[in-house]
Amino acid sequence: MRTPSWAGKRVANATMKSTRKKISIVTPCFNEEAGIAECVAAVADIFRNELPDYDLEHIFCDNASTDRTLSILKELARANRSIKIIVNSRNFGILKNTYNGVLHASGDAVVLFLPADLQDPPALIPQFVKLWEQGYEIVYGLRSERDEDFLVRTARKLYYRLLSKLTYVEYPPDAGDFQLVDRKVHDAMRRIDDAQPFMRMMTFESGFRSIGVKYRWLARKHGKSHNRWSHMFEQGLNGIISFSGAPVRVALIAGLLISLLSILYAIGVVVFVLLGRIHSPAGIPTLIAALFFFGGVQIFFVGILGEYILAIYNQVRRRPLVVERELVNFDDPTGDVPNDKP
Repeated sequence: MRTPSWAGKRVANATMKSTRKKISIVTPCFNEEAGIAECVAAVADIFRNELPDYDLEHIFCDNASTDRTLSILKELARANRSIKIIVNSRNFGILKNTYNGVLHASGDAVVLFLPADLQDPPALIPQFVKLWEQGYEIVYGLRSERDEDFLVRTARKLYYRLLSKLTYVEYPPDAGDFQLVDRKVHDAMRRIDDAQPFMRMMTFESGFRSIGVKYRWLARKHGKSHNRWSHMFEQGLNGIISFSGAPVRVALIAGLLISLLSILYAIGVVVFVLLGRIHSPAGIPTLIAALFFFGGVQIFFVGILGEYILAIYNQVRRRPLVVERELVNFDDPTGDVPNDKP
């Protein structure tokens, strides 16, 4: 029997649809009403004009905004189901908020972080996709230039170079969270059970082929950054603690050196007292020597205990990332993130 022409077209369309790849883009937001619509439009234009053969999943993670950010997003999402929204019950911080959005991504490749203020330019996404199609599982942006104050720019550069030296992961110092990763990398990241995720390092920890793309990190077009110095300090400390045992080992070595120096000092004090070179009330030299000695010993043992605590901490921390209040345009209304962890 001859197959109807309409049936053949339906099969062809289904085949074509099944071969299309999906790109997920994660955008965290908190009080971004001035620029959120511009972010949506910029990404949509890029996929319409430069990436027409790819499906788009644009996930917005709202960290309990107090302005019109959420209402604007919901209005846009009603007309476009490629826009998905995760609404948190409170502000959980940018690191947890962004990583929770990444866990919800379902694309063949995932742009881990695209800021709502477009400081990381979405115009680079087609280049990221092209390199991904060439076989690179991790395509990361390198912030070779930064449009920000000298003090902040210098502090960032110094910190990330220090982190690159201290960590056991091969990490390019100027790489940020603006990365496109293959589904294999995304799956590997999902297996990391970390209540304090430092996402830009997770990708490099997972391995796979990677390549960097240099770009200029732009100044904000709307409003001011909500990431204050105290937040940046906390995030930076989290990065060092999560991917380096150097601070604990420095404490251990410092304690050992102080202990040795205090012993040498105590021996020297005893010798000079016996030779009559030191004239002081009885017991004072011994007290000073004992103070330095036991202070060094305490630091030494705190360093040893820190090594064990660090290992236990990395193994057993299992707090939830965020508490979600609402999901918009997700197929699973419960919002459960599949657990790929062993």
